[in-house]
Amino acid sequence: MSRKIEKVAVLGTGTMGAGIAAICASKGLDVLFMDMPAKDGDRNAMANNAKAMMTEGRAPMLDDASDVERIDVGNFEDDMARLSEVDWIVEVIIEDLAIKRSLFEKVEAARKDGSIVTTNTSGILLHKITEGMPARLCHDIAVTHFFNPVKVMKLVELIPGEDTSPEVMDALADILGNRLDKGVVWAKDTVNFIANRIGCFFLLAGMNEAEGAFANGLSMEDMDAALGAPVGVPPTALFGLVDLVGLDVMALVSQNLRDNLPADDKGRAYASLPAKVAAMYDRGQIGRKAGGGFYRMRKTDDGGKVKEIFDLKNENWRDAAVAELAEDQQNLDGIMFGDSDVSGFVRTVMGGTALYAAELIPDISDDVVNIDRAMRWGFNWRQGPFEIIDALGADKVIEKLEAGGKPLPKMLQILKDADGDSFYRNEGKEFLGVDGSYHPVP
Repeated sequence: MSRKIEKVAVLGTGTMGAGIAAICASKGLDVLFMDMPAKDGDRNAMANNAKAMMTEGRAPMLDDASDVERIDVGNFEDDMARLSEVDWIVEVIIEDLAIKRSLFEKVEAARKDGSIVTTNTSGILLHKITEGMPARLCHDIAVTHFFNPVKVMKLVELIPGEDTSPEVMDALADILGNRLDKGVVWAKDTVNFIANRIGCFFLLAGMNEAEGAFANGLSMEDMDAALGAPVGVPPTALFGLVDLVGLDVMALVSQNLRDNLPADDKGRAYASLPAKVAAMYDRGQIGRKAGGGFYRMRKTDDGGKVKEIFDLKNENWRDAAVAELAEDQQNLDGIMFGDSDVSGFVRTVMGGTALYAAELIPDISDDVVNIDRAMRWGFNWRQGPFEIIDALGADKVIEKLEAGGKPLPKMLQILKDADGDSFYRNEGKEFLGVDGSYHPVP
């Protein structure tokens, strides 16, 4: 049977849950918005307060304030029976396995036959959530990993469980892509899925390789400049993006990687915060939400502002400088294949990230297309890892790796064996599959 979705329940009223509820309402779906009950007064205070904020601020979650009328509120103690009225239940609560499992037990008891259940987890494996759960839930559950802010970010990673019904996946892909206008990426139930698996490798590699870069005379500003525009990464680059994400999140991510990465995974080399960064985390210097991390703004006596950087080399604050790259380092080819120390740093971090992605098929995704889309839509990279390799010249990358005595990652070996010279051909309309043949880009 086909699964039609017209009414949605969003369980969790934090920023992400509110964003999902708001986008559903803005696309004409009726929403039941729920959280824990308040101890005193309005039992639905958490949901009501989050609902009110959807129409506030300079960039409200809802462009049309009248859409908020499609959102009804409730709480997890008084209103679970109302889940029998909805077609899609989205869980967006704290990233705690035991708490999620407890909530899903209540959800399963209350929902109707044929309803779809998804978790918005970014790091907990779905099979751990569903272990020992009833078969009905295992057939109807998947991961829908939205990226924040939901209104702005295009990416949603869609991950089935071992027993998830194909009808459920088809219905989710349809509503996410066609009703909510999201870019759907098909991922697998592996640690951090696709975008965060690769994006966090990039961030953790950059922070861990910074010490060696200091020894070669590079500043943090040099590193951010080199890992920004020349390689197609937004201006936040490395340290600025960690500030935006937060070292508290990065600490949880690195722990999750240590707990779940395969023993031979190259990401293990970077799956810890370096000592000086760990010290920042320990003293609460975690990023923008704490007033500063690697960067901060200092008010001057004349009412102006000065951008400061926490120099990891000397572990002190100083005025941030503007890094200027040489002319031949201001494009992808120049920065990746140059002879300078800054090029060496970029090859290690961004080049290493692209090669890491080439090793992960078919483990985290069945094809290069989903990985490239995940990085473009989730991290706003101009090009995904395989598009970067194509832009550099895949044959040139293979030649340099072999000349250095380095093994080829899986997809580069497949490309070489297929006598191909790029992962995409025919003006990007075809991609190289793991079978060594080219297929139409979906």
